[in-house]
Amino acid sequence: MAGQPVVDVSEVIENQKKGPFVIRLVIVSWIITFFDGFDMNVISYVAPYLTTEFELSRVALGNLFSVGIFGTMIGGLLFGYMGDRIGRRPTILAAAFSFAVLTFAFAFARSYEQLLVIRFVNGIAIGGLLPLCWALNIEYVPRRFRATVVTVVMLGYTFGSAIGAPITIWLAPRFGWGAVYLFAGVGTLLAAILLLATLPESARYLAAKGRRPDLVARYLRKLAPDRDLPDDARYIVGDEARPAGAKTGIAALFERDLRWITPLLWIAYIASSMAIFFKANWTPLVLEILGYTRAQAATFSSVSAVGSALGGLLLMRFTDTKGPISIAVMGVVAVPLLLYAGLGDLGFWSFLIVNFMVNIVMGGAHVGMHSISGVFYPSAYRANGTGWATSVAKIGSVAGPMIGGFILASAFPVRYIYALLAVSPAVLAVAIFLMSRVRRHGAEPAKPVALAPEAT
Repeated sequence: MAGQPVVDVSEVIENQKKGPFVIRLVIVSWIITFFDGFDMNVISYVAPYLTTEFELSRVALGNLFSVGIFGTMIGGLLFGYMGDRIGRRPTILAAAFSFAVLTFAFAFARSYEQLLVIRFVNGIAIGGLLPLCWALNIEYVPRRFRATVVTVVMLGYTFGSAIGAPITIWLAPRFGWGAVYLFAGVGTLLAAILLLATLPESARYLAAKGRRPDLVARYLRKLAPDRDLPDDARYIVGDEARPAGAKTGIAALFERDLRWITPLLWIAYIASSMAIFFKANWTPLVLEILGYTRAQAATFSSVSAVGSALGGLLLMRFTDTKGPISIAVMGVVAVPLLLYAGLGDLGFWSFLIVNFMVNIVMGGAHVGMHSISGVFYPSAYRANGTGWATSVAKIGSVAGPMIGGFILASAFPVRYIYALLAVSPAVLAVAIFLMSRVRRHGAEPAKPVALAPEAT
């Protein structure tokens, strides 16, 4: 309409002052991500109890680990697509309520087959939530804080993973392993109800799709209370406008410089996930094999998760200011540490210390991968881009625990596994370095133009 005022949503977001709206979004995202991490990874601490009750071999246990991760692969694609079609808020809510119910149901499984099925379906919901939470938070903060805010949200996942050890030690010996999943299911349901009451839709997403200008105005007024927004304004996303003839669907993820960035991002993510999920799932049992008690192994695994959080905190501002190359540095440092852990002559405490250092750099690099997985894609298909990245990464997440199960079932010396893992951060470092070079010399972004509303 001629003369209709135009408001650039991205400009309002870039120039906002710190306020309660974004802080509340980060807090509720942190809470649901906490239970996402707890529900996904507590099986590592419950594993010894499952092994005893269901008489599981190490290969069978590895399959149980991996089937949940395979579910997250499907969930990232499915919910990522839904997030770009129907919106971030309804898709996040669907995922949160689904894995609350399914986590609760896992406590009542009475056979290995039931465990496999419930963990697989639960993985779909768990895997669908994370990419959408990242996308939603990215879309409400200035560019200079995007990696930082995703890192903060992902600390919820890390601490959720870490708290699994003390909760299991507290509940499982007294009430059985099922009590741990009942606790998780109830907690997740309460978090999902909190989301239902407080979670906003993405103003960037709505503007990019030409939907609900009334909601866009409401959210922008909360972000910038002093900003004058005309009632009849048309909203655009000026820093993400796409030229005529731009590709859609998965083809858009390989547009212009993305044709190199996307596959390199996937390769780095696969390598990181392979190492991280091997350590997350098998470390308690590996430490038991090496002579540590069950309580020592569980406690160390929990403390190691805190190391990952520390690594993410150390890295986040460097990622925002220096770019992805900061993540490559973490990968480079991890290689000699893993070789030393696997091949060095280490005593009881020195082995744990080196492993803790490995968790700081490898965990920090993995959190860094989460923080950049959505920043390269515009709002119109950010959820899809992030969903594809996290889902493809699950190739490594599935392979790590499965390969670990076969190695542990063989005569291969257990300590040498750490030396083999050094391949993963080496691949990550090379892929991130190449991606940074492409980004530095890539095509200039398209100049802003107004977007036409999407037909609905």
